[in-house]
Amino acid sequence: MQLKIVLAGGGTAGHINPALAIAGYVREQDPQAEILYIGAKGGMEERLVPAANFAFRSIVISGFQRKLTLQNIGRNMKTLVRVFHASGEARDILREFAPDVCVGTGGYVSGPVLREAVKLGIPAAVHEQNAFPGVTNKMLSKQVNRVMLAVEDARKHLDPSAHCVLTGNPVRQAILRADREASRKALGLDERPLILSFGGSLGARSINEAAADLLAESAKHGKYQHIHGYGQYGKWMPDLLREKGLELSRHPEIQVREYIDNMPECLAAADLVICRAGAITLSELQAQGKGAILIPSPNVAENHQYHNAMAMANRGAAVVLEEKDLTGPLLCQRVEEIFSRPGGAEELGRHARQMAILDANERIYAVLQELVKGA
Repeated sequence: MQLKIVLAGGGTAGHINPALAIAGYVREQDPQAEILYIGAKGGMEERLVPAANFAFRSIVISGFQRKLTLQNIGRNMKTLVRVFHASGEARDILREFAPDVCVGTGGYVSGPVLREAVKLGIPAAVHEQNAFPGVTNKMLSKQVNRVMLAVEDARKHLDPSAHCVLTGNPVRQAILRADREASRKALGLDERPLILSFGGSLGARSINEAAADLLAESAKHGKYQHIHGYGQYGKWMPDLLREKGLELSRHPEIQVREYIDNMPECLAAADLVICRAGAITLSELQAQGKGAILIPSPNVAENHQYHNAMAMANRGAAVVLEEKDLTGPLLCQRVEEIFSRPGGAEELGRHARQMAILDANERIYAVLQELVKGA
């Protein structure tokens, strides 16, 4: 039987990339499978999904504004109308495509798609990437056949009636296959510890400013090697480093780039990672067994990065520094505390590895097959 699957999710890369990873694995296992992605018109998925060579249909939908102002009340009234129309659009697409199973990965677009799938009797599942579930997935968890969790901690935030199964987050094959020694050799590293730090593709000012102090300190004593990605909005960082007395051309052990385009290699080579606490990033840290200093973004829904970070910290796999407390000297202090403790970085990494779910793709595919077969 030829499998037909609908995926729905959008708004952020954190919802879109897991859906694309699921779609890619389904295609590997069943090249004849028909895969349709339903996303929000005007959302970033409208560009990313066709670029990944998957069929795409859009519905007009927007999210509710949570801060109650007169202007937002008006916006929410418009959103209510859009939700009603989006449900009709989703129903028409689902009837036309007639999928065997429907999967949502979060974001407001997945709401009407999954709800209509349930009404039409189509087996449905959601995948929750974070330790603290998003609003849409919380609501859908009571209706769908399966809730696939990346982190066990999410279960306690969901309705007790939800049929939860721990699958993990899909992790890129390039991350899984990257080898530490081969990567260190390719990067021209010596035996000194390597620190890898970044704040995402756009960059995070607070992380860049604190990392500048750490990089300047590293240049003085030469104990560490360091790769830092400052992101699209951090192009001022090399100038700041010069102001702090760090001339990069004189320190080959320190690499500062706008974007780290060989992340699997850099991650495999690293001894300690300093970064945000996005769900997929943390799954990659766990897959590679890397301890981290996590600086959760405070500008995300439900403060979910903090919950993600604490899931690792509570298992001895990370140190958490909240952005409101972050300073350069404090970051330097935390790094020194980790490396001055015999086996400190290795211990964090070992605990991270214990959290890893390396067969997430296989687990997710197994859940989908169960649903198609009516299990």
